Amino acid sequence: MQVLRGRGKLLLPFQHHHHRVFFKKHLVPLGVYVAPVGHKCHLRRVGARGIGLRRIGQSSCRRPPDTQHGKLIGLDGGWNTQHRVFTGLTSKISLCTNTAEGASLPQIAFSPMRISVKNILLALLATATATLAQPRPTPRQLNWQQLETTAFLHFTVNTFTDKEWGDGTESPAVFNPTKLDARQWIRSLKEAGFKMAILTAKHHDGFCLWPTRTTEHSVKNSPWKNGKGDVVRDVADACREYGLKFGVYLSPWDRHESLYGTPAYNNFYKSQLRELLTNYGPLAEVWFDGAKGENAKDMVYDFAGYWALVRQLQPNAVMFSDAGPDVRWVGNEAGNAGETCWSTINTDGLAPGKADATYLNRGDANGKSWVPAETDVSIRPGWFYHPAEDSKVRTPKNLVNLYYQSVGRNSLLLLNVPPNRDGLFSDADVASLKAFRRILNETFKTNLVAAAPRLTDKKLGTFVSVKPDQPLVVKLNGEAEFDRISIQENIANGQHVIDGKVEYWNGTDWTALSAFTTVGYKRLLRFPAVKASQVRITITNAKGPVELAEVGVFKASAEEE
Repeated sequence: MQVLRGRGKLLLPFQHHHHRVFFKKHLVPLGVYVAPVGHKCHLRRVGARGIGLRRIGQSSCRRPPDTQHGKLIGLDGGWNTQHRVFTGLTSKISLCTNTAEGASLPQIAFSPMRISVKNILLALLATATATLAQPRPTPRQLNWQQLETTAFLHFTVNTFTDKEWGDGTESPAVFNPTKLDARQWIRSLKEAGFKMAILTAKHHDGFCLWPTRTTEHSVKNSPWKNGKGDVVRDVADACREYGLKFGVYLSPWDRHESLYGTPAYNNFYKSQLRELLTNYGPLAEVWFDGAKGENAKDMVYDFAGYWALVRQLQPNAVMFSDAGPDVRWVGNEAGNAGETCWSTINTDGLAPGKADATYLNRGDANGKSWVPAETDVSIRPGWFYHPAEDSKVRTPKNLVNLYYQSVGRNSLLLLNVPPNRDGLFSDADVASLKAFRRILNETFKTNLVAAAPRLTDKKLGTFVSVKPDQPLVVKLNGEAEFDRISIQENIANGQHVIDGKVEYWNGTDWTALSAFTTVGYKRLLRFPAVKASQVRITITNAKGPVELAEVGVFKASAEEE
C-alpha cells in the first residue's frame, strides 16, 4: 500500500454531484483517495487548486470545486454525515502516490466489507511507515541535481607560488592578479553551458579572497586593487549578471590561523562562514572540504554548528562533504562516478575526511539518507593554475567522457577551471570548454523518439510507470541510426531501478543492445551504432515503483568518435 507524501486531510461528505462526494474537514495525518468497485480511476490533474478524477471512458474530467492535494474523495454514496462513517460496500481502495499528471492511482484489494474512516486509516497506517521511509530528495537537492554541469574555481596565493597546498606563511603581497576579470570567467562558463560556479573563498593556506574582519591574511593586505578588492564580490556579481548560481568553498583546515587546533577556532570559522552567508546574496552550494595534512594539528570541528548556520542563513543551499548532509563526495578526483551509483547512503559513522571512498562512489541501495554524489575533477592535472600544465589541458573529447561518467551515472559534474596569474581563464581552457559544449549540443539536440509526451517533455514530473520485466516499447521517428540512449527516473519519488536492459528491433526480432544498473537522475548508454525503428527497455530489478520520466535516443556527434 502506498500513501501520499506530505500532509493530508480527510474530509467528510457534504455534497453529492454526479457520483462524486466531497467532504468536510476532519483532521487526520494522511490523505486517502477512495474508489468504489468497478470504477478504476486515474489522476487527471493536481495543483494548488485541486485534483480531478475520472472514470475510464469518460471524455472529460470535472475537477471538484473543493478538493485539494491530499484530501479524500469518495465516488459512491452511502456516507453518513452524522456519524462520519461510510456504509457502502467496496472491495478496492485507491491511494495517490504522486502528483504527476496522468499517473495511475494504484488499487489495493480488500475483502468486501463495510468501511469507516477508522478502517481506512488503520489499513493505511499499517504500511505507511515503510513507504514514507523511502529516501527522497529535498527541493534543494532536486534543483541541484538538475544543474548537471557546474564549475569549481580554485584561486588563491597558491596560484602565484606554484603550489597545490599553501602552508599559511605566504605573504598577501604575492597575490596580485592585475588583469582579474571575473566576468570573463563566468561568461566563458555560461557559453559552455555551466549552471553554477563555486569559488575557493579560503583554501588550506588560510588566505581569504574577501576583506574579512576575522584576519589580516586576506586581499585587504594585498597589492591587488590597493587592498580594496573583493574576489568573492566580483564572482558573485558576475554570476548574477550571467544567470549562474553561486557557491563558496571555505576550508575548515587553516594552516595560517593560530587558533586552529583549539575550541576557539570553531567560532572563528563560523564568523568567516557568516560573512560569506550574509554579504554575497543567494548561495546555491557551500563546500566543506575534509582534506587535512598528516601532520596537521588535531582539531574537533563543529560541523553540526557549521551546517546549522548554513540552514539558518541560506536555507536553499546544498551542503557538500564526505558525509553530506545534502551532497557527498564521489570518492575520487578522476571524474568517475560508480557504474552503479545510488543517491542514498547511511551516514552513521561518516564524517568529512573520514569515509570509505568505495562506499561513497557506489552509494547504498539500502541507505536511509538521500545524499547524491558530486563528481569533482579538474580540467588540468592540478587544482590550481601552474604554467607547466598549459599543454596538459583536458581535450573536449575527454571532457565529454567525464560527462558520461558523472552526469550519465546519476551524479553531477563539478569541473575545476583555475584562473591564471593574470586573473583570467587561459585560452586553452576556454577553447576546450566551448568545444565540450558544442559536442554535447550536437549529440543531444535531436531526440529520435516519436511523439511520447510523458517521456520526451524534459519534465521529471511526467512519467510512465513500469513494472519489473514489463517491457516498455519506444517507437522512433522511422528507422534511424543511433548509438546513445538516455534514461531518467522521476527521482522526486525516489530512486528505484536496480538494473535493466535495452534491446532494438532488427526487423524480425528483439536484439540485445545494452545492459545497465542504476538509473536515478540520468543514465547515459553508449554502444556501437545500430539502425532500428523502435527500442525496448526492460527494468529487470527494482526496489520500488519505477517511474520513467525521460527516454532519449540519439546519434553522437562525429567529434565524440
